[in-house]
Amino acid sequence: MSETSNVIAFDAHRPRGRRKKATMAAGAPLLPLVDSWQLALETQNKAPYTIELYTKSARRFIAYLAEHQLPADAEGVTAEHVRAFLVSEQARTSVHTSSAHHAYLGIFFNWLISEEDRTTFSPVLRADRPHVPKKARKYLTDEDLAALVAACKGADFESRRDTAILRILMDNGMRVAGLAGLQVPDVDLRGRRLRIMLKGGDEHWAPIGAKTAAALDRYLRVRAARRTADSPSLWLGLRGSGARGMTPSGMRYILRQLGERAGVQDVHPHRFRGTAAHSLLKAGANCDEVQSILGWKDPGMVRLYTGDLVAERARETHARLSPSDRI
Repeated sequence: MSETSNVIAFDAHRPRGRRKKATMAAGAPLLPLVDSWQLALETQNKAPYTIELYTKSARRFIAYLAEHQLPADAEGVTAEHVRAFLVSEQARTSVHTSSAHHAYLGIFFNWLISEEDRTTFSPVLRADRPHVPKKARKYLTDEDLAALVAACKGADFESRRDTAILRILMDNGMRVAGLAGLQVPDVDLRGRRLRIMLKGGDEHWAPIGAKTAAALDRYLRVRAARRTADSPSLWLGLRGSGARGMTPSGMRYILRQLGERAGVQDVHPHRFRGTAAHSLLKAGANCDEVQSILGWKDPGMVRLYTGDLVAERARETHARLSPSDRI
């Protein structure tokens, strides 16, 4: 339904008199609708983490409405209410969080409209999306990566496991959820590939190089002697929790520890993803190949890194041809 569909046409013959204040009929309360939305998202096979982000944002917005005594029903929310919430969240947290709320609430209200729980246009307007300033990405250098590999050098179980994890991240920038969720049957050393689940549940074979395959082979040999070796999870812990495998937070902890030992700052899974994309493009891989390797569905994701590569090449060109250096 368009914004103009609720506008009353001007009638020159309409008797003049005291105007009545326009009011919007109360709709269904928003809070119970979040539970219904969550069920719909689960039916769509959305990733659990995605569902958590979406619903948490909706509940945060509803709490804001209640706190400020604003309508918390499907029909009563206006663009002004959403706008005030976004400004409040930006001041409370960051512009990045505020921008994420804008995206998630847009999805929520579009769902309400599709379910006919809201009969007017969405209060989440495109023009109200907070502008997130673009920052230069910091990729891991070859020196950083070499230092991280050296930090987990060894023949013991932990060293071999951490080396295999590190090599996979270096090779294809696998998302931490996919990496943590790997199971033993997902490893194809002969084919040099790993089977992972992408967002939305699609299956994807992520390629690995010879050194990563060798690191995984060394880990699997020492893994076979562990007490919990019959666990289907590829990654085993050091203590009794190993049978349940490793969580994404456990992966992040390992990388932080490696970073501290190697003297490399800000080591986290997503930084490897950007570094892998940038390195592949710089080495000559085309955009379609990088999109396939990293398991992206949207080709626009690759363009984020091609822009950085152009800027890097421009800096290298300037270093050779600096106008000032010629004088």
